[in-house]
Amino acid sequence: MASPPLIPREILFGNPTRASPLIAPGGTLLAYLAPKDGVLNVWVRTFGKDDDRPVTDDRDRGIRNYFWSYDNRQILYIQDVGGDENWRLNATDVVTGQNRELTPFDGVQVQLVEYIKEYPNTFIIAMNKENTSAHDAYRLELDSGELTMVARNPGNVIGWVADSDLNVRGAQAAAADGGFEFLVRDTPEAPWRSLIKWSTDDGLSSSPLSFTKDGKAIHAIDSRGSNTGRLVKIEIDTGIVHVLAADPEHDVTGVRINQDTWEVDMVGITRARHEWAVLNRDVMADVEAVRSLNDGDFSIYDNTADDDVWLVGFNQDNAPVSYYAYRRSTKEKEFLFYNRPALAEYTLATMQPVSFESRDGLTIHGYLTTPPDAQTGRRLPVVLNVHGGPWFRDTWGYDPEAQWFANRGYACLQVNFRGSTGYGKRFLNAGDREWGGKMHNDLVDAVNWAIETGVADKDRIAIYGGSYGGYAALVGATFTPDTFRCAVDIVGVSNLITFIKSVPPYWSAFLDDLHRRVGHPEKDAEFLRDRSPLSYVDKIRIPMLIAQGANDPRVKQAESEQIVAAMREKGIDHEYLLFEDEGHGFAKPENNLKFYAAAERFLAKHLGGRYQE
Repeated sequence: MASPPLIPREILFGNPTRASPLIAPGGTLLAYLAPKDGVLNVWVRTFGKDDDRPVTDDRDRGIRNYFWSYDNRQILYIQDVGGDENWRLNATDVVTGQNRELTPFDGVQVQLVEYIKEYPNTFIIAMNKENTSAHDAYRLELDSGELTMVARNPGNVIGWVADSDLNVRGAQAAAADGGFEFLVRDTPEAPWRSLIKWSTDDGLSSSPLSFTKDGKAIHAIDSRGSNTGRLVKIEIDTGIVHVLAADPEHDVTGVRINQDTWEVDMVGITRARHEWAVLNRDVMADVEAVRSLNDGDFSIYDNTADDDVWLVGFNQDNAPVSYYAYRRSTKEKEFLFYNRPALAEYTLATMQPVSFESRDGLTIHGYLTTPPDAQTGRRLPVVLNVHGGPWFRDTWGYDPEAQWFANRGYACLQVNFRGSTGYGKRFLNAGDREWGGKMHNDLVDAVNWAIETGVADKDRIAIYGGSYGGYAALVGATFTPDTFRCAVDIVGVSNLITFIKSVPPYWSAFLDDLHRRVGHPEKDAEFLRDRSPLSYVDKIRIPMLIAQGANDPRVKQAESEQIVAAMREKGIDHEYLLFEDEGHGFAKPENNLKFYAAAERFLAKHLGGRYQE
């Protein structure tokens, strides 16, 4: 069987043609992201017409997160500088084109807390303006830009929750033991009191969501008394917990709350694929109508203020993301666009859920994407693509890197090793203090599974990843160099001690949890040095490609520089790419394409796959 044509890197990793559609609350205008002079900006058109026009004018990193104001006239978006993650909130008038920077503060990060249709001129935001280590809550008036602090952070609050009157009445706070506590107050003037205490075991599988409309209860994901994170409603006066949805093996991973009733319409659980269960009978027929549009996994991206029009996106493993508009009152369905329509001209690979047993008896799940022309049982070069986080998980659907690897002739193996989210707290907490330990064993066990099942050529296996995945790639090259032929590290940690000591100041409330789950840089210094790839540079016997953003606030440039310097001193084969205008990952298309061209050439040299000149 002939190999399919090479998919150009520009199609896989350049700007999407159109993406992330959002409808104005009144339903007359449709916005989406698309390139303007090569930079992603917000475009707007009259819903149902072809009068598309750009309304923002970003000329640098591009816009990726935006939303409509409830006056149907303004687009709001956040933007940082060079990847420093000091997000500023901007507003652009779609009629006049006037742009206002609503939070024009250097070195300050803004977070959106709440914005509802009943108060179209008011936002609740959080900023670390007074203290770089803590985000206070502010009321922002859209028309005037006036800012008023409404809740001061004592230093341990990691998130605020506002009620249906935009009063900040909830606060998630970090506890000294590494767990979390949810605090409530009856009025903005009342004292805070504790409602929920989540231990360290429950901390990463529990979180508050929203108040009920009457303010007498809180919706939350809660794993107390359960292995998995369940959707619950907790009465504020009594603390009584009502379980709304649960799965014995998987955490709740998505919730759609009705913007009128403030009750739950749908709850999502990601098993091998993402599945929605309907809790509100009023939307059941509409969800069934949406499901009939496409056999991919769907999400409701946006809706009009009256909830009549839904914008729905479908994620498939072997097709570009597709977007539709669905009108509930008439049951009309309209295809809007694909995010990367050029992909339809190429043969894409399918993604198969897989599982195996680890050496100590845990069931490990993941996904395997093989070249479309691969024969059953053929021993292929394999790229073990390790996800970041590590408190995250890979999911089924379109993945540009999985398609890239498969198109170039590699099998792509993605593994939700212990410590990954979504599989319950026992599985997640099994990763505590196992960076470079049992978490890495799971990855090696995945490689052995691929060899034993005939998927992998044992002499042509690469380890590849970003963030925690970059750390895993460095661990693969230093701890188990005989397992891999080469390694690619993107913004990965090389020294756990320097990493923990240099986290952003606004992560300070998370430090107790980080110390518990990874290690303490003073108390556990010897342990952390033992789990740091930098300590074992002399064991590297495979070629390395390392890529880093100079402005990365999470994994500092020094993490790459120190291991690159050590490899250079020892004469170890490596390539190093430093992007001066990037942070934790690469946002600019030209940087993305430069990295993937280098990585593709590197993998082809060492694994023998195909390469686009």
